[in-house]
Amino acid sequence: MSTLDLRSHYTNYIATLNHRRFDDLLTFVCEDLTYNDVSMTSGQYRALLEDDVRRIPDLYFEVMHLIVEGDVVACRLRFDCTPREPFRGLAPTGARVVFTEHVFYRFRDDRISQVWSLLDVEALQNQMRGWGH
Repeated sequence: MSTLDLRSHYTNYIATLNHRRFDDLLTFVCEDLTYNDVSMTSGQYRALLEDDVRRIPDLYFEVMHLIVEGDVVACRLRFDCTPREPFRGLAPTGARVVFTEHVFYRFRDDRISQVWSLLDVEALQNQMRGWGH
């Protein structure tokens, strides 16, 4: 897949998440993948994403920076949302939070085979504790 095609394929994956079309995830994700070096099935990965959306119903993946090189996609995602259930061990306050995720994906046969994700947990914790951002 060319760089331009992989860029478009990835933005389609993000659109699938934002439109909550979880049944379409197999178009983008290998049957078996690793997430932060933990092996999981596509079903477990889907459950992880669905759980995030359940906890944060207005979760929207906003692509801030996107770099594609070979079979790797690097992205900075921004979230501006209101958690309704505990998230990352923090109780919701009813307030909106803004935080980012830096995530790298490796693709194999046009599907995500590896994910490395790093959330800005400090910003999230500070806001959910009412310390501003």
